[in-house]
Amino acid sequence: MQWQQDILGEDFESQTFTAAGPDGVGRTATLVRLRPGQGNASDGGPRRAVLFLHGWSDYFFNVDLARFWATAGYDFYALDMHNHGRSLRPESPGGYVADLAAYDAEIEEAARLIRQEGIPGPLVLMGHSTGGLVAALWTSQHPEAVSLLILNSPWLEMHGSSLVRRAASSMVRPVARLRPQAVLRLPERGHYWRTISDAADGEWPVDERYRPRLAFPVRAGWLRAVLAGHARVARGLDIEAPILVLLSKGSANGLLWSEEMRRTDAVLDVNIISTRALALGRTVTIERIDGALHDVFLSPGPVRSDAYFRLARWLRAYGER
Repeated sequence: MQWQQDILGEDFESQTFTAAGPDGVGRTATLVRLRPGQGNASDGGPRRAVLFLHGWSDYFFNVDLARFWATAGYDFYALDMHNHGRSLRPESPGGYVADLAAYDAEIEEAARLIRQEGIPGPLVLMGHSTGGLVAALWTSQHPEAVSLLILNSPWLEMHGSSLVRRAASSMVRPVARLRPQAVLRLPERGHYWRTISDAADGEWPVDERYRPRLAFPVRAGWLRAVLAGHARVARGLDIEAPILVLLSKGSANGLLWSEEMRRTDAVLDVNIISTRALALGRTVTIERIDGALHDVFLSPGPVRSDAYFRLARWLRAYGER
């Protein structure tokens, strides 16, 4: 498979591939890259790469993030994982996965394709929300493959406490065992979409073919997989690579819209996430960013500038050179 021009325009390319997991099932994923030479400020040293994993019901579209990494001297790649974004297929349920380990094969294949481009060293791995959970779990299983781990509002725990997770697990387990793709009747909210999309109150061109306003239906098997991931984090992952966790300073998770949602995380409980982040590894930096949205790099201009400043400062401390 060859690189093709991507939906983001001439500066971006993508290629779709199939990776088979331990169950032997081939799953479609799409690797996106900022074309080499588009803003890369490398000083002539060994090439480095960053791989970005999106959140649930999401896809990669933040061109500013890609250009930040290029300016910092990294080749930028993003993976639209199976059943998401560019990798959606009409015969498959959007966003569904029965085990988070099912993403492992496509992450490994993406890493292989990046090495094939002449970048031999370990990756910087970056993940947002559920992609942050996946990134942390994958890093814990592949320590030699990741030099730095950066998590943007990672979904590491349910709202409130581990007690909520245990209660949810006990309720969803019987349904997930018998009917894993059963849709759970949960409240649908489009508050976060409203804050980011330029079709509403935000400033970002979010393509609804790839990211629906109300997210994908929550299915029993998917929720069981996420809860199992949360339980693994709670037991501790013992990651050796330095970890940066970026979070909003506050949360606003109500069922009804409130103006607070324009300057807080309208999806996760950032207080329990910041606590759970300490179980990820030995070297964890937590940055709480005032006014940030659920994706801190989609926040209003001054807020995301603060987030980029904090990320750049951390890279100067922990980057490879």
